[in-house]
Amino acid sequence: MMNTTAALSAEATLTTSFQDADPMGIVYHGNYFRYFEEARRVLMGKLNYSYREMQDSGYQWPVIDAQVKYVKAIPFNHEIRVIATLVEWENRLRVNYVIVDAASGEQMTKAHTVQVAVGIDDEMRLASPRVFTEKVEALIAHAQ
Repeated sequence: MMNTTAALSAEATLTTSFQDADPMGIVYHGNYFRYFEEARRVLMGKLNYSYREMQDSGYQWPVIDAQVKYVKAIPFNHEIRVIATLVEWENRLRVNYVIVDAASGEQMTKAHTVQVAVGIDDEMRLASPRVFTEKVEALIAHAQ
């Protein structure tokens, strides 16, 4: 049996590119958001709620808050694992991220993003739509 945290987590393994680095060969801080996005994309796919499915259900989910703690510099041409974990979903979508060195497992970055449901034709929702929460609940039930 899978626990809830594992059920609501997904990861992406990436190798950082030269184009992601600053002149010192270290990944530029703004590029971390692309890594978070890739892990979040995998997570939403696991929930059967991809960005196309979000749009088809009548909602957009803009990021309204993001926080990052840069623990250790990541050089270019370095293999990392980005783990995304859904920790809130009833009123907003909060995803926590951890970037670890793929070889050693050493933590390099931690972060989170917050997204809210916005109806494509109207305004922000104060609670997540049932079309999304039902998908989360189904995944949790399947994991237990």
